[in-house]
Amino acid sequence: MGRWRDGRGTLLVHGDGDRVATVPLEIATSYRARTKGLLGRDGLDGAILLSPANGIHTFRMRMAIDVAYLDRRLNVIAVRTMPPGRLGRPRLRSRHVLETEAGAMAGWGLRTGARVTVEVE
Repeated sequence: MGRWRDGRGTLLVHGDGDRVATVPLEIATSYRARTKGLLGRDGLDGAILLSPANGIHTFRMRMAIDVAYLDRRLNVIAVRTMPPGRLGRPRLRSRHVLETEAGAMAGWGLRTGARVTVEVE
C-alpha cells in the first residue's frame, strides 16, 4: 500500500467469495501524472490509480468514467459514474482514486465495501 511511483502494475479486485479480477493498471503519483489523468483519451485498457487523491473532475474529458474512492487500506468507500464536465465531491477518508471507462468497475465486481490490492511491475 502507500508509496508507489508513476508506472504500471496490476489491480486485483477482491470480489465475492474467492473471485479476484485482474486489471491492467497505470499508477499516477506525481503531480504532473495525476493532473493529466485520463484527459485527452478516448479509452483505457484497465484503470488508472491517482495517489494521493480524494477528489477528481471530468472537465475536458472525452468519455464518461467510473470513479472509485479508496481509503488508506485500499477499501472502496464509494463508486460513482461521472459524465464529462463534472466536479466530483471530495471524500474525506479517501486517500486514492481509481478511474476507468464507465461500466467497467461493475464487471470487475468493484463496489463499495470491496477491497483491492496493487501489484507493481
